[in-house]
Order: sequence, then structure tokens, then C-alpha cells
Amino acid sequence: MSIKAALVSVSDKTGVVEFAKKLEALDIKIISTGGTLKALKDAGVKAVAVESITGFPEVLDGRVKTLHPYIHAGILAKREKKHLDELKKLKIDTIDLVVVNLYPFEEEASIENIDIGGVTLLRAAAKNHEGVLVVCESADYNSVIEAIKSEKIDIEFKQNLAAKAFRHTAYYDSMISNFFTKEEFPEKITLGLKKLQESRYGENPHQKAAIYKVGSNKQKSEDSKQLQGKELSYNNFLDLDSAYNLACEFKEPACVIVKHNNPCGAATAKDIMTAYQNALLCDPVSAFGGIVAFNKAVDAKTAEEVIKVFTECVVAPEYSKDALKVFSQKNNLRILIQPLNDTTAKTLEFRSITNGMLVQEKNNKVCDTLKVITNTKPTEQEMESLKFAITVAKCVKSNTITLVRGTQTVGVGAGQMSRIDALRIANIKMQEVKVPADVAKLPLVMASDAFFPFRDVPDAAAKIGVKAIIQPGGSLKDADSIASCNENNISMVVTGIRHFRH
Repeated sequence: MSIKAALVSVSDKTGVVEFAKKLEALDIKIISTGGTLKALKDAGVKAVAVESITGFPEVLDGRVKTLHPYIHAGILAKREKKHLDELKKLKIDTIDLVVVNLYPFEEEASIENIDIGGVTLLRAAAKNHEGVLVVCESADYNSVIEAIKSEKIDIEFKQNLAAKAFRHTAYYDSMISNFFTKEEFPEKITLGLKKLQESRYGENPHQKAAIYKVGSNKQKSEDSKQLQGKELSYNNFLDLDSAYNLACEFKEPACVIVKHNNPCGAATAKDIMTAYQNALLCDPVSAFGGIVAFNKAVDAKTAEEVIKVFTECVVAPEYSKDALKVFSQKNNLRILIQPLNDTTAKTLEFRSITNGMLVQEKNNKVCDTLKVITNTKPTEQEMESLKFAITVAKCVKSNTITLVRGTQTVGVGAGQMSRIDALRIANIKMQEVKVPADVAKLPLVMASDAFFPFRDVPDAAAKIGVKAIIQPGGSLKDADSIASCNENNISMVVTGIRHFRH
């Protein structure tokens, strides 16, 4: 494969001058446009303007530069006699290398940042990859130079570059289509994903895995980063997401401890350290090797408490310098900083199934209304506890029961096939931990993520001392559950919102 002419037109000019100088040293003609042409000429590279090839100037404020038959015929011509003879007749030279990256639409979504010519150049060169090398990433500059020097450019190398170009344009188009899309569930969805890192393995060691960022996410990468510790695993990412989403549900200082994608402890308090201590109290055994999430800045005293227990990851919106110094004592502890999630944002969630994808609105509500349906009414303190309990239940795998005193969990029953079993487990957890006397004096309340099909759960709740219950309501046998509560002087509040989480 002979490389005689290259078209170089890039928005991101990282490394392009050095690359062009190496091309020039290999006696390759360089054609360029606009800002790239200026950068190359300023650096002493003897590049020529694209208009010297087309005989037509750049027009419409640069909207039209390379969209011309003299350019695209030179790229798209098959390197075989029929096409080459046609080019010769038309006095068109081949272009053998196309180096293009696109306007920064991802960084700044605007009409003028929708690239037309660049996308067309990349697709044309990638289509004709047997005769044209296409480069869209500066990371490939060195390997391309080495390949040209070797004069042994195999088809695998060409196809790899072509695949990158098509992925590049597909990702770019996904950003644009999502920018314009107003329908909630359009007929076709384009989901651009950008790899953040490869994982050592997936949920289990025999599974390969990588972590990708959704390209349309407006959060800047520098706003969310890992400050210390080992590489994050696939399971770490899942647990971090669950823990932080729940922590961000609260305005008061909150701490959530997650193990295997379920909260094993959650609390709000007057300060972050108390919230952590109260969350840990719920299930200190399960908290070993867990994920800890905070919704406020972490101070040194809290950090000192956290490192007393083996913890995989900590995530918070901010850390004091002294807190980071404390955490640095544990080299493998992963510390992440991330802006608070907007748990009320109207976004879509994607989940893969065999040969397909499930798409739904994010569950961004906790309660619709709070309606008392029993003779006994909850006290103000009990109502506060009920709101906390149902918020936690929203983020636990179904079926779930959460037991709460004050604004801290004292028992969590998660992911059970029957609701009565979820209550049994929550009660077992509660009995395993001796809470301080001041906490034990607070009324015990219970939340259920879905309605009660029978009165067995309210009956069992009465036996363990539950004083107030919150649940969605809507069962055909709601009257039976209400009767159970009335018989046992328990208040019941319905929310109108179910919180299944599979």
C-alpha cells in the first residue's frame, strides 16, 4: 500500500503537528483545512489548502470545506484499474490517508458543533479501508507512522482503524440524536457508550468486563474521580451506584452502607459521623467489606471511624484534607469523590436481557401522598421515621421490609420471594444487634416496598412491637391489613407508590 497524500483536518490538535512532520519526512503530501492548516503552517509544515485541490474556497463560515468530488473521489476510488483510469481522466489524485476528528459536540452541544464534512470524510475513508488508512484518534498516530515505514500494512490493521472510525461517528451521532430527541420512548434509541476502564473480571472471575460511561451524561469526568485505592471492580460500581443513590435521597447528613447491592445500614443524623455510627449499628457483620456512601463532606473524625472496619469503597461529594490523610493509611481502600446525584431527575434506565434491552423511567418518586387509613394516627416522630423507612425500602431489592427507629435502620429484609420472609429476616437482624437504650426507646416502624396481599405481615409486625407501618396500598385485601392494625393499635400510612426493585 502506497501512501502519497494525506488529508489532515482535526478539531483536537493534540500531537497533530508532530504527526504531520513525520508524514512530511516520509514524502507524503499533506492537504489541510482551516485551523489545522494554520497550525501546521505555523509549525513549518508544508501543507496545502484543500481549496488548492478543489478550486473552490471554504464557504458559509467553514460549513463547506471538504464536501467536493475532487476530495471524495480521491478517497472513495478503488485502487484498481477501472477507478484509477477514471480518476486520471478527471485529473483527480488519490488521497491515501485521512486524519480527522470531529467538532466537540460532546463538550458543547450546539448546532454549529454538528460536524458534517468530518463525519463524511471518516465514513468514506473507512468504507474504502482496503485502499485508504483512516485515523480518528491521536493515540494511533505512532502506530500509523510505523506501519507506513514498514511498508507492510495488513488488512487487519486497516480494518481495525476503519472500525474505530465507524464507532467514532456512531458515538458522535448518538450524542446529536439524543440532543434532539424529545420523545420519551422513540422508535429507535442510540446509546453512545465510552469506555472508562477495563475490569479485572465481571461479577465472577470467569467473566470478562469493562466499565462504560453513557456519553449523553452531562456530568464532567473531572467532577467524579477516584482519589486513592485499588482499581474498582464490576461489583464495586454496582454497589457504589446503589449506595450513593440512596444517600442522595436525603437532605440531612446521611450515611448508607451497602453489601451485595442492598443497604445493610442507613441513617440520617445531625452530623455525618453520627449518621455513620448509626448506619453501622444496624448490621455490623454485613458491613464488613461493604460500600459506604455519604451525602455531605467527610471529616477526619468520621474517616477514623470508617477505617476501623474493613471497607471496600467510600464515596462522598467532598472530603477534608485531614480526612484524606486518615484514609491514606489504608492503601487499598478506594476513595471516590462525586457530585450529588439528582434523584428526582427524569431519566431513562437501561437493563439488558437476552437479545434485548429493557428501558424504563427512573424511579424518581418516594411517595405520591401520605394517607392515614387506620384508627390510630402516627405521631410526628413516627411519621418522620415512616418517611425515612419507605425511602430506604425504595432502594432495597424486592420483596423488602425495613424496620426503623428514629431515622436509622435496625433491620433490613431484602430480596425475598415472600414478604413475610422479608419481615422474618429483618426481625432476625434486629434481634442480633443490641441498640443503645436511647434508640431502643424510640417507636419501631416498618416499611414495605409493595402492598400486603394478606394480613399475615401486619399481624407478625404487631408481635415484634411495630407501632406504625407505611406501604403503597392497593391490595384487594387492604381491609384485612387495616383490621389487623386497628386490632393492635398500629397506625398505617399508604403512599400510592410501589417500589419493586428487581
